[in-house]
Amino acid sequence: MNLELLFPAGMAHYLAGGVLIGIAVSFIFLSTGIVAGMSSFFSATLSYVSRVPFFQQTRFIETRGWRIVLAVGLVLGALLCALLMPERFVLTSVAPWQLALGGLIAGFGARYGNGCTSGHGICGMASLQWPSLGAVLVFMATAIATAHLVEALGVQ
Repeated sequence: MNLELLFPAGMAHYLAGGVLIGIAVSFIFLSTGIVAGMSSFFSATLSYVSRVPFFQQTRFIETRGWRIVLAVGLVLGALLCALLMPERFVLTSVAPWQLALGGLIAGFGARYGNGCTSGHGICGMASLQWPSLGAVLVFMATAIATAHLVEALGVQ
């Protein structure tokens, strides 16, 4: 398989990003004992505005401050990379409201699924959680099937 077809801009930045994410979640886990999953960020953020008992759990209320800092850091880090290496970034033509709606739906789905793809893949599998392995296998199989279906339908 020709990796240049899959990664025309190279793989170094993907590897660097993965290493940095691994270091960050390891640091948070080792220093606090808390898994730094982004689906928990969704619930912690909703704890500010929702009075639903699920979102008012101590684990969300007590950690929402640093979770928001983590999420803002992810956005600012991406912005910094886009400013420093604009040739590596492609802007989207998707409307901001559609991006926000997609983020809300993805956040709900991740919370409903007890974690997101990266949370299960990075944090769950690293801590040898068997349900996370099952979740990652289902995510990957679904993504592969969807990609093949979209390609077969000729959608671009």
